[in-house]
Formats: sequence, structure tokens, C-alpha cells
Amino acid sequence: MIRVGIVGLGFMGRMHYRCWKAQPGATITALCEANPKVLADAGGAPKGNVQGAADHIDLTGVATFTDFDAMLASGQVDAISITLPTFVHPDATVKALEAGVHVLCEKPMALDPAACDRMIAAAEASGKVLQIGHCIRFWPEYVVARDLIRSGEYGKPIAATFRRFSTAPNWSPDNWFADESRSGGQPLDLHIHDTDYVHHAFGLPAAVSSIADPPLAYISSQYFYPGGPAVVAESTWRMAPTFGFEMSFNVVLERATIVFDCTRTPAFRVCPAEGEAFTPELPPGDGYTREIDHFARVVAGETLDPVVTPFQSRETVRLVLAEKQSAREGRRVEL
Repeated sequence: MIRVGIVGLGFMGRMHYRCWKAQPGATITALCEANPKVLADAGGAPKGNVQGAADHIDLTGVATFTDFDAMLASGQVDAISITLPTFVHPDATVKALEAGVHVLCEKPMALDPAACDRMIAAAEASGKVLQIGHCIRFWPEYVVARDLIRSGEYGKPIAATFRRFSTAPNWSPDNWFADESRSGGQPLDLHIHDTDYVHHAFGLPAAVSSIADPPLAYISSQYFYPGGPAVVAESTWRMAPTFGFEMSFNVVLERATIVFDCTRTPAFRVCPAEGEAFTPELPPGDGYTREIDHFARVVAGETLDPVVTPFQSRETVRLVLAEKQSAREGRRVEL
């Protein structure tokens, strides 16, 4: 039985709590939350831009800590989910790995590649598992789309567009998302989902060209691949409060178009050049449950094909920083 700790009980901490509670072979033994008001409100409703986070945290039989070092020193956890603000990811991850604890760290990995390198070195030195929470790589529709792209069943990819639109994430107690020095801003927090998937599906591009509003609350990026495909992703935190949330994509292959829009029914379709559009069979669960299941199974000793590596997560951070540089300098940036 894997003894699990969750560090940070904000919206994503509640999401990880929900997934770990349902994970076979694992039990939540500890929670760490430095803000006593957040801990006291564990029984309240979650605040976030997507559905699925736990609407109630049951602290019965769970050790609670306000100090992360004390949690690690307690010896009560084998693995932890780090669901803290981005700027503390590196220090928390390195501490846990050096304490002999496996780490699932939320995305983005860190604010810059140098900090990512610290985390990678600590994982290699400890021999423990380090996985970054790029849940879109595990999301059923995105998994099937990548499989179809890579299979060549419908020919080569010609073009792809990705969209991720949300209201501003003002639900954190001190609104740390709005502080670029702590969150990396919208590109590194929201847009990175699609940037990482572009990296996952098509490989690291040769260059990127981006446009954005001055605070980078909106960004649109074109990723350059010699010989194609033509790939664009846009995202924003500027949607009105009543808008809600949208994630969607269109992938144009030589002999089919793959379509996903979480706001529509059916949300996912394959539209072949010949024959009727259809929805393929999807693997069960959502991206959060599937990423945690993958992590838990690796921690338990199973040998699985990697879905996301720490180095790939590091390179995605580097790619997003190139997008921010391109937007601010008004020029194409080579990778």
C-alpha cells in the first residue's frame, strides 16, 4: 500500500485528493497546508475553472501538517503530490526526493529550465520517481488523437489548432496566479497545457512566433516544423465570468479531421474523407485520474512506457519561455 501525502490544499490539491481516494493500492495518510484558513475550509466547496475536484475533504485518520519539513520527517508518506504555487515547486520537489519520497509535481515543472535541471538532478541522485502533472498527455481524447496522428492511418498531419479559454483564476487565497514572478503568468500556467501537447504529439518545434496582449493574459503561438504540419495554439484568462471554460482542438490529416470541443455533444469526433463521422472508443477516466494511476503504478514497481519524462517537462518550460520572448520582442524565436 502506497502511503500518499498531498502538499497544498487549493483547487489542484482537491483534484489530487479526489483521484488518490479512488486509486487502488494507495491511501492518503497526510496533508500539508500552510494556510490555516484553507485547512479549516477543507469541508467546503472547491473553487476552480473545471469540474472534478473533491467537494469535501475528509480529514479523519489523516495526519495534517502546516510545515512541509515536519511532514517529510514524520516518515508517514512514500509518495506525495505537490500542488503548490509554481515558484516553490523546485525546492519542495528537491526536499522530498532527498528525503526518499517519490514526487508527482503539478505543472508547470518550474519557472525556468535551470530550476527544472535541479529537480531532474535530485531525482537521478535519489533514484525516486519524479513525474510532472501534464494531465493533457493522459486525457482520453488527446491520447486517442495522438495515437491516430502517430499511426498514419489517415495520412500525415497537415495542420492543427488548439484553444484553451478560461476566466481569470482568482480563486487562490492570495491570487498568486496574477503574479508572474510566482506563476509564470497565463502562458506558463494555462497555455502550457496545449504547448506541452504540441510537443508531445509533433515533437519540439524548430521555432515559435507568438502574439499577446501586454500582460500576456492572451497569447497565440505558431509552431514551426520543417515540412509541416502548421500548428497554432491560443489561450486566454480574459473570458467573462459567465463564460466558463473551453478546451478544444482540430487536427487536419491527409484523409481525416479530428475534432474535440469539451462544450459540445459529442465532444470528440473523427471525420474521415470517406464515410461517416464517428467517435472512437475512449479509455476510461479523465486526465487527472489517469496520470495519478500511471504514477502510482510506476511507484509500485511496474514497468510502463513513459508518457511524460522530467526532461520533456523541462523542454516544454523552455518552449513556453520562447513563446513569451517572441510575444514581447515581436519576432520569431528559434529553439
